[in-house]
Amino acid sequence: MRFSIAIIVLCTVQNCGYFGIMTWLPSYLNKELNLSLTSTGIWTAVTVVGMMLGISVFGFLADHLGRRPAFWIFQIGAAAMVVVYSQLKDPTALLVGGFFMGMFANGMIGGYGALISELFPTELRATAQTALYNTGRFIGGGLGPVAIAAIATDHGFGFALGTISCIYVVGFVTMFFVPDRKGAALE
Repeated sequence: MRFSIAIIVLCTVQNCGYFGIMTWLPSYLNKELNLSLTSTGIWTAVTVVGMMLGISVFGFLADHLGRRPAFWIFQIGAAAMVVVYSQLKDPTALLVGGFFMGMFANGMIGGYGALISELFPTELRATAQTALYNTGRFIGGGLGPVAIAAIATDHGFGFALGTISCIYVVGFVTMFFVPDRKGAALE
């Protein structure tokens, strides 16, 4: 139970980034970068493909390096890639950048099952996974799109997307409060 708040923070960060980016990415590409609405689907799809690969890469790193190092690598990567992506204007660069932004910003979702499972005893494991992840999803899924819209109103979507990088710093710090139990025997 003592890790519940930290897990909620991590899940909030993940979902704030995911929903904040994916909700507004087509609008950003269309309105600020003048890509057609039909072509924004290609850029969004490339971001999702990056996420899919990122989930696998995250799992591999978490199994080989540990949960904490994998989260730190992906949180640093997410913070960097969101800032980089927000500065890109060239369509080809946006495709490549979107792939890596999706990989890092959304790929860490692949680690929550193992992380939460290792922190809670058998009788609480499923409840903890459902309650904590979905609490973070509720908070982050609502906060991300609203925060980006509010920031974009005065500063534009590119700036608003770039500010998402700050949340990954919160996630990075939070990982100091979550033990890495890679390889520990589960109850």
